[in-house]
Amino acid sequence: MTDHADPRPMTTILPDAMPPEAPLAMPTQSLRRFEPSKERRRPIRRFAVPWLARLAVFGGGAALTAYGVWEMVQVVSVSRTTVLQWVLVALFSVNFSWIALAFSSAVVGFIALLWSRRPSQAPTTLTRRTAVVMPIYNESTARVFAAVAAIRESIEETGLGSHFDYFLLSDTTDPDVWIAEERAFLALRQRLGPDARLYYRHRPKNTHRKAGNIADFVTRWGGSYDHMLVLDADSLMTGDCIVRLAAAMEADPDAGIIQSLPLVINRNTLFARLQQFAARIYGPVIAKGLAVWMGRDGNYWGHNAIIRTAAFAAHCGLPDLPGKPPFGGHILSHDFVEAALIRRAGWSVYMLPELEGSYEESPPSLIDVAARDRRWCQGNLQHMRVIGARGLKLASRQHFATGIMSYLASPFWLMQLVVGLVLVLQTRYVKPEYFTSEFALSPIWPRFDAERALALFALTMGVLLAPKVFGLTLALLRGSIRRPSGGGLRLVLSALIEILLSAMLAPMMMLIQSGAVFQILAGRDTGWQPQRRDDGSVPFRDIVRRHRMHVLLGIVTGVSAFLISTSLFAWMSPTILGLVLAILLSWLSGTLAAGLALKRWGLLLTPEEAVPPPIALRAAELTRELAANGFDEADGLRAIHADPALRAAHEAMLPPAEPRRRGAIDAERALAQAKLVDARSIDDAVAWLRPKERMVLLHDRALVALLAGLPGEAPADRQAYDEAAE
Repeated sequence: MTDHADPRPMTTILPDAMPPEAPLAMPTQSLRRFEPSKERRRPIRRFAVPWLARLAVFGGGAALTAYGVWEMVQVVSVSRTTVLQWVLVALFSVNFSWIALAFSSAVVGFIALLWSRRPSQAPTTLTRRTAVVMPIYNESTARVFAAVAAIRESIEETGLGSHFDYFLLSDTTDPDVWIAEERAFLALRQRLGPDARLYYRHRPKNTHRKAGNIADFVTRWGGSYDHMLVLDADSLMTGDCIVRLAAAMEADPDAGIIQSLPLVINRNTLFARLQQFAARIYGPVIAKGLAVWMGRDGNYWGHNAIIRTAAFAAHCGLPDLPGKPPFGGHILSHDFVEAALIRRAGWSVYMLPELEGSYEESPPSLIDVAARDRRWCQGNLQHMRVIGARGLKLASRQHFATGIMSYLASPFWLMQLVVGLVLVLQTRYVKPEYFTSEFALSPIWPRFDAERALALFALTMGVLLAPKVFGLTLALLRGSIRRPSGGGLRLVLSALIEILLSAMLAPMMMLIQSGAVFQILAGRDTGWQPQRRDDGSVPFRDIVRRHRMHVLLGIVTGVSAFLISTSLFAWMSPTILGLVLAILLSWLSGTLAAGLALKRWGLLLTPEEAVPPPIALRAAELTRELAANGFDEADGLRAIHADPALRAAHEAMLPPAEPRRRGAIDAERALAQAKLVDARSIDDAVAWLRPKERMVLLHDRALVALLAGLPGEAPADRQAYDEAAE
């Protein structure tokens, strides 16, 4: 950040940053013991469990898996089957069952969407209060405050704005970003006036990360609100969508969590536009299938969902897992666990996938996705210690199993490729074993039914691609999607581009996720870095460093496959090509130029990209206005030093100082104080204080007073003295 402060000082100290506290107890839940609460003891009878849909999904998936495994057994049973061939069958069984289940769920979603109804009219009245909460962590203040302001404006336009309050819950650890947040908050609330109902809180310690951030809000202010709508830092929701969620929660006294389906918007790099297109065209089919068979036993994705606050407080206090990370400690993927716990207590969790007006953004490059996936991978593998918790619904356990398998699938596919390669190598180069420990009239020699293998490969590809075909078919049938997506021809061509590029990127993702799984199994913990949300390209040297081993592996695999058999090389060519071109593909997919070029040609378009939602346009406009203030580029210490009103507001927002035990010296505070005492100007303080010392300073009213007392420039006589001493 640049070392300058906004020249325009705060002229008004606004009211309290947070409303009066309304505590709500949030006891820690046990995973080993569970006693149903009396008020939720009776099962929900008004809504039938969707047994038919579950039979179709799981029965259809099991039948398809059984057929695929039978065919695989026939492929390897041409002659006496070796141990390695049985290993190949076992790996195939696991991998095929995974895609078969996704296929059967997509079939159910496709059929349901063909018969889906239009949303009912928007509600005109509400009776309950809802807190709209956005946890933030070292984010761009212009972006997040603009999003909240746009959401607030949209809700106000519904005429039901008085039922909603807005909270920005900061866990920021960067001192400059923290002060930028406070300045943006003060400026925005001053702009909105006395009825802003906009609040801001910064946590001194980000204990338990996002889950702890939400829990802190619930235990301190949750008693004032019947519901809370949880957003992510890149979330955007229309007032109509939010009001409909609030009305749905009011109309259903059994609902604990109601999840919307966020669509990806505002993406411009090639990689992000691939994700945006896939989420818009294929996502609704997958989401609808999940919603149908899950019924009231649904899942929670951590944002763009409304939650019954009292039920969440009573049943979603997360325990720490025994032991050290990566499998112990606080739960990273908290949302799945919260959904399972609130469902265990008898509250319903479900999704409304047809609800329009829920949006999010996606990472701009493959490397950014890999960084996020590393954290998600650890969180989902932690669920292996939660899946057996006492009292969970079977569907909740299935959600955990799905999340776990979504990351274990990559190493399973990798092992299947390796075993297949070894078998072909053995067939070509290893001599048959004529004399074994068991009597045999013929040698043990791995053989395959080539014709059946080809047919099974075609079946596997069909099952894998079917959800995309279903989504594309629905988009072609619906003019409201087809026309703004460039028309039928461009839509089909876009789908082909997405399938081709995704297939070439898949080998890299397989290796990246496999590496993450192996690291976690080896005991390596992940950090918690803020997600990069802009469209800036990743430096080329970082791309080379990240993918150089992928390229080397691709070259070695390609040469080995070609030496073994040209047919093997041809069969593995998509994987080999994706790895050999890993650096080029990762660089190209993360660039703006490639994504914008396809956009100009009308490819990979989505309806929301062709005709941006008004709330997205308004958020972009507000982002530009707030960015013009320069808060994100300013040095936090200089801003506090230059503006007495900001300094007073900052001190007013600080929590009460914790008493210090005699003899307990905080090293960071001592260093910060010593540097401030030795400083002759604000320039010295800015130059000398490290980030941790700055955070300590900004949390301490006495140190802030020392900072405020520093002159803007060092006295001339002291400057001369310093120069002479040097």
